[in-house]
Amino acid sequence: MLPAVFFAVVLLFSVAAGVMGAILGLGGGVILVPFLTLVMGLNIHYAIGASLVSVIATSSGAAATYVRSKISNLKIGLFLSMATTVGAISGAYLAGVIPTRVLFIIFGVVLAYSALAMFRKRKTELPVGVKNCAISDYLCLNDSYHDPALNREVDYGVSGALPGLGLMYVAGAASGLLGIGSGILKVPAMDLVMRLPMKVSSATSNFMIGITAAASAAVYFLRGDINPFIAAPVAIGVLTGAMMGTHFLHNFTSSGIRTFFVVILVVVSLQMLLKGAGVTFY
Repeated sequence: MLPAVFFAVVLLFSVAAGVMGAILGLGGGVILVPFLTLVMGLNIHYAIGASLVSVIATSSGAAATYVRSKISNLKIGLFLSMATTVGAISGAYLAGVIPTRVLFIIFGVVLAYSALAMFRKRKTELPVGVKNCAISDYLCLNDSYHDPALNREVDYGVSGALPGLGLMYVAGAASGLLGIGSGILKVPAMDLVMRLPMKVSSATSNFMIGITAAASAAVYFLRGDINPFIAAPVAIGVLTGAMMGTHFLHNFTSSGIRTFFVVILVVVSLQMLLKGAGVTFY
């Protein structure tokens, strides 16, 4: 493929990935890594390196809008980022020693888990009967936001802060291993364990993913796995798409976001598991 054509194709797909990443809180990497490896035929380590750059771009583009609209919960984001940052560094180092096929299988299993978790709650619009845990009360993590889709102010509590913190370490390790921004585990953890509204989970994940990705991206950069020719169109496209995607989240219902989440993850999970089993698509 000619360099100019490669640049244009990656740029256009990255815009679409940025839009979906901003809506779902995934950072775009969950879509980009399969595209760069399965469609463009790149080595997964280069794809992950470019994806981590894109995740930082997504966070920069989407987080500012969500913070201004008060959908992101900064206290929760900073609290959970302590675990994800440590996990991201751990995962980035492990990625250098784990075989490529194993990475594909890990990627597929993690995505399948996330899809199942979202499917089970696909019809739930807002959590009910949530009681703050002791840590949430102490740190005053509960908050509220205005939901245009429901046309009302939504007050919410936070439970399971400690289990959520443990899952964030796992999410950070997944980011370092797979270059996916760890949103595929962060969003379900906040939604299912900490029982946050889906929109708050997505927006707070967008705020956090840049911190997590920056920690692991440094390791990939030092190892030479970030190729500027690949990372440049990815970063430009994803940043553009992320800024567009923030305007759509407000008008989506939580159930709609979950359905979107499940469809994408099921398709990508199947592709990556087959790739790990040695089945090629090109």
